Amino acid sequence: MDIVRPELKRKRHLLRIIYIAAGLVIVALVTVGLSRLKAAAPTVDKNTVWTDTVTRGPMLREVRGIGTLVPETIRVIPAATDGRVERRLLLPGTPVSAKTVILELSNSELQKSVLDAGFQLKGAEAEYNNLKAQLDNQVMEQRSKAAGVRSEFHQAQLQQDANEQLYKQGLTSEIIWKTSQVKAEELAKQSEIAEKQVDTFAQSIEAQLAVQQARVDGQRALYGLKQHQLDQLHVRSGIDGVLQELAVEVGQQVAPGTILARVAQPAHLKAQLKIAETQANDIAIGQKALIDTHNGAIPGHVTRIDPSVQNGTVTVDAALD
Repeated sequence: MDIVRPELKRKRHLLRIIYIAAGLVIVALVTVGLSRLKAAAPTVDKNTVWTDTVTRGPMLREVRGIGTLVPETIRVIPAATDGRVERRLLLPGTPVSAKTVILELSNSELQKSVLDAGFQLKGAEAEYNNLKAQLDNQVMEQRSKAAGVRSEFHQAQLQQDANEQLYKQGLTSEIIWKTSQVKAEELAKQSEIAEKQVDTFAQSIEAQLAVQQARVDGQRALYGLKQHQLDQLHVRSGIDGVLQELAVEVGQQVAPGTILARVAQPAHLKAQLKIAETQANDIAIGQKALIDTHNGAIPGHVTRIDPSVQNGTVTVDAALD
């Protein structure tokens, strides 16, 4: 028969409580221990890294980009006036000097305006010479009048002296002597006024001629401008170099500012490189560069960094040392 033993039931209940408490203590200890552990170092594949000994020294940072060698000096030749292309004297690739004529243009209106400006200049010069001759004649006339008045004054003065001597000797009356004296004094004043008029008129001649000379100078400047524009119909290269481009055809009508040709100096080149935008921040003005021309490497240095970004690249210029 079964005998009830309550002490065993209490013993099992107590053991269960002990096990639970022990488990909680163990979990807490494990959690605290794990929280104090340092993070494990990341692992990488051995084939993807290079192992070496750490040393102190310069670190080379290379930035690469593709580009071309372009001339440092390029002259774009625009049309100075309206015109029609009459002749193309050279073709691209031809060496040229600064005075070499590349194109010949024509402009009938400009040629007519040059002739008109020339005739106006000649007319202004003729008017100046005519005015100068008239003024010279007038001043000569005034000088002649002044000389006549001065001669009359001297004669009157001599007559006064003579009458004074005669009056003192009792050979003439006092009134004749006084009359000659008054006449001499009046002629003296007239002679002085005539001399002042000559001086004033001579000074006014310069002012009158200056006005006409200004008109002559204006017409000469206009004629020179028109003549210069006419001369520019013979399009010249302007610099020594090679004709790179001829952008117009015979018979084409061009307006002022139209690009006619392009001349470059191939003896002075620079490297124009395209650098990725992400690497452009590693470049600075003056940094050393090495330009690989596929026919040898040329040392150089960075001279310009374009501030704009085009198609994800930045343009960098490097001079060839």
